[in-house]
Amino acid sequence: MDEIVTIFTRVWTDITSGAHAPLSFRLIIQPLVAAFFAIRAGMQDARVGRPLFFWAVVVSDPTHRRELLREGWKHVGKVFIAAVIVDAIYQIIVHHWVYPSEALMVAVILAVLPYLVIRGLVNRILRRRCGRNGG
Repeated sequence: MDEIVTIFTRVWTDITSGAHAPLSFRLIIQPLVAAFFAIRAGMQDARVGRPLFFWAVVVSDPTHRRELLREGWKHVGKVFIAAVIVDAIYQIIVHHWVYPSEALMVAVILAVLPYLVIRGLVNRILRRRCGRNGG
């Protein structure tokens, strides 16, 4: 249990270390790039009347779920991979070692999470706005 707490503490410290940390631009750039793709996808979802992406993934049949996950990965995959690589470089600079599980966790926090949240918000906002304006 102490090992898990240590991992989460190190990840949290790495993410929140602030502007003085090496490669701190990753804390802004990666979520912004993920947001760019999420906004585009959310606008497209709203235009064609698709449900919220995360909800659709959770409740859809396995075949449709696979298709949705493939589409989502196509949008955020490169950002995710870049986030893993940049975090590995950061770890080498700061810790002189690479912790792969931590790099994956940071990539999920900086790329996938913003993508899911923003895509859903854009879809919901645009669908509500279109609903009030009569379509």
